[in-house]
Parts: sequence; C-alpha cells; structure tokens
Amino acid sequence: MEKIKIEQHGFTAFSWFAGWLFTIGFLHLEFWQGLFAIVLWPYYMGLALSHLIVS
Repeated sequence: MEKIKIEQHGFTAFSWFAGWLFTIGFLHLEFWQGLFAIVLWPYYMGLALSHLIVS
C-alpha cells in the first residue's frame, strides 16, 4: 500500500497576491499598470527602489 502525500501551496499564492497589492498601493499604480503588475510586480518594485538607491 502506497502513501499519498498531499502538499498545499496556498502560502505561495498568498505571498504573490500580497506582494501585488503592496506594489499597487506603494507605487500608486493606475488600473492598467496594476493589472500588468500581476505578472511583473518585482520589476515595478525594482524600478522604484533603484530610484531611491541612485538618489
């Protein structure tokens, strides 16, 4: 008899969603930018933080 192991990855999805919401709020993105940020929120955060580091 084999054991079946079930893994839940809900924390990963929650982390991604929380990062996306944080990015929209922190950078004050417009609707279409926020929608685009679903996939590329690390890019937007890197862009914002690079301006802080360079200044």
